[in-house]
Amino acid sequence: MADKRDYYEVLGVPRDVSADDLKKAYRKLAVKFHPDKNPGDKTAEEKFKEIGEAYDVLSDDQKRAAYDRYGHAAFQGGMGGPGGGGGGFHDPFDIFREVFGGGGGGIFEQFFGGGGGGGGRRRDGPQRGSDLRYGMEITLEEAAHGCEREIEYERSASCKTCSGSGSASGGGKKTCRTCGGVGQVISSRGFFQIQQTCPDCSGTGETISDPCRACHGTGRTKERTKVRVKVPAGIEDGSRLRSTGNGDLGIKNGPPGDLYIVIQVKQHEIFEREGNDLHCDMPLSFAIAALGGEITVPTMEAKATVKVPAGTQNGTTFRLRGKGMKILGEDRHGDLYVHVQIAVPTKLSAEQRAKLEDFAQSLGEQTSPMEESFFEKAKKFFR
Repeated sequence: MADKRDYYEVLGVPRDVSADDLKKAYRKLAVKFHPDKNPGDKTAEEKFKEIGEAYDVLSDDQKRAAYDRYGHAAFQGGMGGPGGGGGGFHDPFDIFREVFGGGGGGIFEQFFGGGGGGGGRRRDGPQRGSDLRYGMEITLEEAAHGCEREIEYERSASCKTCSGSGSASGGGKKTCRTCGGVGQVISSRGFFQIQQTCPDCSGTGETISDPCRACHGTGRTKERTKVRVKVPAGIEDGSRLRSTGNGDLGIKNGPPGDLYIVIQVKQHEIFEREGNDLHCDMPLSFAIAALGGEITVPTMEAKATVKVPAGTQNGTTFRLRGKGMKILGEDRHGDLYVHVQIAVPTKLSAEQRAKLEDFAQSLGEQTSPMEESFFEKAKKFFR
């Protein structure tokens, strides 16, 4: 074993190096000579193996004690350690497993197939089906009071021809020879081993000698399905309702996914929603605005009466408590805000025009509070 370099020299550490410093030294060298960073460099690859072997011995207390006493001779003749029958070569990815996730489920296991024999995670069992999405459009009235709808959509279901087996005869399934029923295969990429879905069974672990013509061996076909959906009062635009178990059937008769119904509330001709409150613009005649009176306004429940005081100005807002949208899950409602817009007639008869002119002359220089406020502000521009 004279051709082997001293392990401490390989890692560039003193003989009394601590475990933490040993790990740091190995990590630094492993990154430096990693095959991914040195593609095609045989020297770097050999160094990478050499530092892995050195770290395997020095990171183990018993192996390190034997090495310190006997050197490389401690591992000759089946005594264990590197190349011997007992310990085997140190896995160069162990240090990365400690950094990137540790134990048996780190990032390297996910990408490179995991520890040891290369079997990987079995995928030949039942798998949950996919979730589905359905857009449902409802009116603002339906959102306010709640409603019940029947929807129709397409989803994956068990094939009725083969009863979900995928086989025309019902017994044509066999363990996939390519992956041995695991559902995954391992291919070598230079120094690495990459685990991939088996191309022959698509990860199911089985092949079918007589695939069903209706489902082409998948055991699932598309079917139209109807579901009744209850929409609660007070629901908002963009909300999602979940119908459990009404998604796609899973692979190998696995549990079905869920159906998500996304609510879209149509724009209303009169009302505009803002949270749980409603807003509407209400036309108001000049006579009622000037003299006062009552107007009838629509709400989500029934008509309501609003008292308009004399001298009401354009854009005045009246608040009707509890006349807005029902609050979801509660026995309360938002408010309704009525914004009055004074309606100006576009056509006048000769008699109406004459009376209006007489009225205007009778006002003289009299102004409204709104006009007074405007002219006070406008004076700044004429000084």
